[in-house]
Amino acid sequence: MTVLSISDLTVGFAQGGTVTPAVKGISLTVGEGETVAIVGESGSGKSVTALSTVDLLPGSAQVTGSIQYQGEELVGADERTLRRIRGNDISFIFQEPMTSLNPLHTLEKQLGESLELHQGVRGEQARQRVIDLLDKVGIPDPEMRLKSYPHQLSGGQRQRVMIAMALANGPDLLIADEPTTALDVTIEAQILELLADLKRTENMSLLFITHDLGVVRRIADRVYVMEQGVVVEHGPTAQIFGDPQHPYTRKLLDAETIGSPPPVPENAPVLAETQNLKVWFPIQRGLLRSTVGHVKAVNDATLTVRAGETIGLVGESGSGKTTLALAIMRLLKSEHRISFLGRDIHKLNRKQMRPLRKDMQIVFQDPFGSLSPRMSVVEIIAEGLTIHKRVSRDEQRQMVADILVEVGLDPDTMDRYPHEFSGGQRQRIAIARAMILEPKLVVLDEPTSALDRTVQVQIVDLLRELQQRHNLGYLFISHDLKVVRALSHRVMVMKNGDIVETGATEDIFNAPQHPYTQTLLQAAIGPIES
Repeated sequence: MTVLSISDLTVGFAQGGTVTPAVKGISLTVGEGETVAIVGESGSGKSVTALSTVDLLPGSAQVTGSIQYQGEELVGADERTLRRIRGNDISFIFQEPMTSLNPLHTLEKQLGESLELHQGVRGEQARQRVIDLLDKVGIPDPEMRLKSYPHQLSGGQRQRVMIAMALANGPDLLIADEPTTALDVTIEAQILELLADLKRTENMSLLFITHDLGVVRRIADRVYVMEQGVVVEHGPTAQIFGDPQHPYTRKLLDAETIGSPPPVPENAPVLAETQNLKVWFPIQRGLLRSTVGHVKAVNDATLTVRAGETIGLVGESGSGKTTLALAIMRLLKSEHRISFLGRDIHKLNRKQMRPLRKDMQIVFQDPFGSLSPRMSVVEIIAEGLTIHKRVSRDEQRQMVADILVEVGLDPDTMDRYPHEFSGGQRQRIAIARAMILEPKLVVLDEPTSALDRTVQVQIVDLLRELQQRHNLGYLFISHDLKVVRALSHRVMVMKNGDIVETGATEDIFNAPQHPYTQTLLQAAIGPIES
């Protein structure tokens, strides 16, 4: 039986008298109890296709073709019909649960709203149903969590709550739009296993949207590959992976981050060094704000970064990776010695640190969030020059043009704004902003996790080239272990604030000693051969 049937679907967005096509005459089906994946890079039309199913597109969208749910036409359906199907028969899980959950409401209220709206269930009956749902998706002590707010949960727990909300009304079709992209590898494996179990126990069909072919291989029965709004290839998962026919499919499959970092120069000087570094955040309670305990974010961290060397910091969310990096940059208070360029900087004040700032820079995970939408590219990149080098406006523009060429962007685009660029281009702008000051040490905080695989490969290649050209030291934070392997000389594994294992990259990947490292690697790349 076919649950969802899409035929000749075309979606365009009207703006200023012109219509920009996003989906161009695609057709697909999802059968009962089947998992179908739509894969492709950003802008391929994956999410637009999914949102079209129950008309969750903005008013500027123009939709033609046919979308049928169990034989009922949804294109052009009235609002009453769509409301009946939304949430009841077709439910969604979105990529970023923190933006999908209301930060002002407890879990009980948010899940209870769905039950009351769609089923008329309220009071004690609703409360018990919420507890059952949270238990079903693996939230520990679900009754104790009823009064929790989204910010009090980990990323994986928030995604489990989103799955619970999607399951609340017993849907026949669950549409998951990039539900694991922002998650650690171990949490990703848990969420994929949970979805597969729920699909079986709840007798659901699953439409899974992703750019990660590794996820597709693990979860999907059939695959549709989209490029620029068109389905270029579809078929059973084993066929798509084993014998891809279209060049774009082959390009996606070949887009694995491979290679190794350039060798560290002999006698490379030490850039940064820590000895038993500790970052504890006090827990204060009561009227007098007495300290009753500490959140032990980083314990006894000892590391060394040399010029031309990359140290990979890996571990799940909350393990202390970013906290450690920010402490080394003196952006967080810490205890014990931090040395930078041979100077103890642990006790330097803001004024004393300022001359050193140009030598230590950071590139963040989400370039769209870290680049000001109100500033042009030239203003964004030149901001550090204004503060640290005080060169003339003409010199600034020339330096910006030079660095844009170095990171692979057209200098003629420097007067544009961030929203006019793709995700990969925005990350190149963020890298240019850091590199224009000619730093010695760069912290790379998940710089590729939000990018498509093909773009990810390009950014890793760029970072390797820049490191070799400028003899840079990198602190590379990531949960993507394939990228860590391709970029890092040494790896440090963190768990709950502790460094549980450290060593040369190939030693860590080929013969991990700590059980936690073994668990991470197994979740990312499969069983480890002994």
